[in-house]
Amino acid sequence: MQGAETRLNKNSLLLALKRYSSVVNNMEQTILLPSLLRDVPCEDAADCEAAENSMDLYECYHLLKLVRNTVESGLVPHDDSRVKKDTALHKSLEPLLEEDPEASFYFHLRGLFSVMGNLTKMSQNLTGKYLEIIGIDQ
Repeated sequence: MQGAETRLNKNSLLLALKRYSSVVNNMEQTILLPSLLRDVPCEDAADCEAAENSMDLYECYHLLKLVRNTVESGLVPHDDSRVKKDTALHKSLEPLLEEDPEASFYFHLRGLFSVMGNLTKMSQNLTGKYLEIIGIDQ
């Protein structure tokens, strides 16, 4: 009998979610003193999208853990203010949604894969920066 991991396709959404969760668990186990990340700015905008919001690595660390908890629990809070902000985007995608639901599905699926890949890289980079701070070579 094959294990669940071997049955998953390389491009499986479930595998991408498990990979992200695993990287964040590794980050959490590696970063024993998250307070060392306080006031350390995100050096590269690719490493931390929150650089424009002037978040430090400590806040990025907690954000990545929060996203992981949301991914694992499957609970997404309903936020009416967020819906109002996304109205313009939804209106621009409306023709696509009405014409071809399959194309819409693949569009959003590719977006989700992209987001999960970026979050995974952010977690790995944050772990690497922490190891640099404490003086351990990778």
